[in-house]
Amino acid sequence: MNSTEAELENFRQKWREEVSKKSRGQASNTPQASPSSKPHASKSIAAEQGPEVSHPRYPSKLGIEDADEVQPHAYHDLGEKQHGRRLDETGAPSTSSSKEPRSALEHYEIAVEKENQGSLGDSVNLYRKAFRLDSKVHETYKNKHFPASSFKPKPQDPNPSNASPTVPNTAHHSLHGLPQTLQSMLEEFSTLSIQGEAPPTDLSPPPPCPIASIPEELLAEILVHLAIKDIASFVRLAQVCKRLAYLVATEECVWKRIALGSEVGFEAMHYLFACQIDGKPLGDDGEGGYILGSDSDIEDEDPIPSPAVLTSRLVPSAYPTYCSLFRRRPRIRFNGCYISTVNYTRPGAVTSMTWNTPIHIVTYFRYLRFLRDGTCISLLTTSEPADVVPYLYREHMHKSHGNLPSAPMKDALLGRWRLSGPEMPDTADGEKEGTLVVETAGATPKYLYKLVLGLGSAGRGARNNKLSWQGFRSYNRLTDDWGEFGLRNYKPFYWSRVKSYGMGLD
Repeated sequence: MNSTEAELENFRQKWREEVSKKSRGQASNTPQASPSSKPHASKSIAAEQGPEVSHPRYPSKLGIEDADEVQPHAYHDLGEKQHGRRLDETGAPSTSSSKEPRSALEHYEIAVEKENQGSLGDSVNLYRKAFRLDSKVHETYKNKHFPASSFKPKPQDPNPSNASPTVPNTAHHSLHGLPQTLQSMLEEFSTLSIQGEAPPTDLSPPPPCPIASIPEELLAEILVHLAIKDIASFVRLAQVCKRLAYLVATEECVWKRIALGSEVGFEAMHYLFACQIDGKPLGDDGEGGYILGSDSDIEDEDPIPSPAVLTSRLVPSAYPTYCSLFRRRPRIRFNGCYISTVNYTRPGAVTSMTWNTPIHIVTYFRYLRFLRDGTCISLLTTSEPADVVPYLYREHMHKSHGNLPSAPMKDALLGRWRLSGPEMPDTADGEKEGTLVVETAGATPKYLYKLVLGLGSAGRGARNNKLSWQGFRSYNRLTDDWGEFGLRNYKPFYWSRVKSYGMGLD
């Protein structure tokens, strides 16, 4: 025991000497401290660093050894106070904590500062106080620290579809010619993208949507092929999503290809007769040019530009866009037929009693189908459309049908057609653009018929689906005179689509 106590006493003596040396070093570094105040050096240093911390008093009977064991020595020179500025500080030290915030904006600014420092609890309380004082304090803060004048306008992307710089951007959108309400709606759709299908469940990944990542130039080419194959399917594509609705309505490269093409566009229109009434080429049998009316040959005149060239000249002077050109300019449709239904009544046999005199309701139909080669088929019959439309082909004409389903075609007449368009030679009738002239064979070989119809629209969204009567005459080849038919009971033709006709090649 004596050796153990001696070693312990020796250790305590060395520890006291070490503590005394450190206390003397701190006192010598303090200018305010005097040589006689060495026992109080640690207290004066603590007073400079912050408020004095009160320590519990111990009984005076406790010696230095007992006090060191109960209360360990505190090294005040290792405090958390930082002197000077850190390298990551960019602004002056904040003095917002030195004064109490009064206005809502001051509360909001200090809350933002607290949030940046990580004091989320304090920032939430300050945010609440700020919004209690002013419900629109966030707008005031934004206008003060982030005014609109400090932001430069972002330059427009010359290649919005992210295509390669070597590939020319052929996408061109135009909202001209559309109603104002439709323009404003499509402008909202212009910034959207094609969205894929929603995932089946919340935890499932969304299904792939390859078309959403296709550049707009390639997407426009796909739309062109779709429109050429079936214009109705191309228009119905607008029902898929808002982005496709915007492309269908405004993509000018697609509408230009449609309008100038020969599939459904104006390249297939005939503004001069392309054949004789019986379908033979012009010039055969010494007959050419216009047969009926006062139209003269144009062989000696300058050649007239093609319909595509004439059509391209109408944009943007007459029509603002190719979309409006295709919809509004008169044109003939080949993927269906035009049907006119006529109903009228006539009295039956007269008897002595007038109250039971029969009245007959007569219904008959007129059919017109136009072909791409400039010919047409005209038929007047009492047969219903379901019995006539499937057989309205040139191959069923002028044949002995007997009791076959195609029997109504025995009365069909072959003819030719033309439209009046811009820059066409003036005629004696003063035709305007949109006038359709149809010449067909008569009921007997000595007669020829000439129908003058006007292209129009029927329905809210449909275009060029109606033919109105403007004149109906017959020409007598033997006497060389004209006869006029009355149009009192004649009804307009309305177009009906027939899928089996395809592109109207036969």
